[in-house]
Amino acid sequence: MPLLVEGRRVRLPQSAGDLVRAHPLLEERARLLRGQSVQQVGPQGLLYVQQRELAAASPQDGSISILGSDDATTCHIVVLRHTGNGATCLTHCDGSDTKAEVPLIMSSIKSFSDHAPCGRLEVHLVGGFSDDRQLSQKLTHQLLSEFDRQEDDIHLVTLCVTELNDREENEKHFPIIYGIAVNIKTAEIYRASFPDRGPEEELRAARALTGGPMISIYDAKTEQLRIGPYSWMPFPHVDFWLQQDDKQILENLSTSPLAEPPHFVEHIRSTLMFLKKHPSPTNTLFPGNKALLYKKNEDGLWEKIPSPGN
Repeated sequence: MPLLVEGRRVRLPQSAGDLVRAHPLLEERARLLRGQSVQQVGPQGLLYVQQRELAAASPQDGSISILGSDDATTCHIVVLRHTGNGATCLTHCDGSDTKAEVPLIMSSIKSFSDHAPCGRLEVHLVGGFSDDRQLSQKLTHQLLSEFDRQEDDIHLVTLCVTELNDREENEKHFPIIYGIAVNIKTAEIYRASFPDRGPEEELRAARALTGGPMISIYDAKTEQLRIGPYSWMPFPHVDFWLQQDDKQILENLSTSPLAEPPHFVEHIRSTLMFLKKHPSPTNTLFPGNKALLYKKNEDGLWEKIPSPGN
């Protein structure tokens, strides 16, 4: 069944701007979201989602209360929620394989056994801007089209993407919103930044930089964050990239060099150093080819726990 806005089928293809102009309620929601101040979200009760990761949880979760992601320039952050049982999925999409990723997002919500017959599926899309290469525009179109192809009715509630999330300064374009959080207990979605992106921030970033596909990182049944086991080929010319200045790294390893947050180059350098140190991670990072498991402790912080069999 189709993608719906206010109970009416969305006509595709059309730009995000045209879509909100046809639906004033969407335009108002985008305006309100853009107008918020950015909240800094601490690590307690937070599950941070990196690029090409997804996580799903329900309001009954005893460990997680907030899902969040940021540093989206041309990327989009997607929140899908079932209003009946409150199951919520957040993912950070970069357009690498949208056709495969949307069904993963859908199945993550359907995996909750108390999938309620009452209620509906609601989707929120945030991120991107009017970038020169039109990567944001392409990703917006892909996401809208793929959600429209799903069997279920999906109600588009928030659309703050591409030209709707764009600001211009000195004839250069930037995103307004780089990150959002969703409170899985209250369903509130708000602008956010995240000083703590753990656990295993570099390892997870390395998997994305080496081209790993979209994966689910959280087991809601056991309330455990599961990382790996991952494998990747040695990163090509890693020493060459580590010798380059900031300008070269920005121009060659970013989809939007002028719009990246200030810490982007530092983040890429640390990820490249990690890849140099671990060219073949299977044995060095995942002993016995077992996943790294983390669980929230009493203080709401991630704590490493033994993998079964260790």
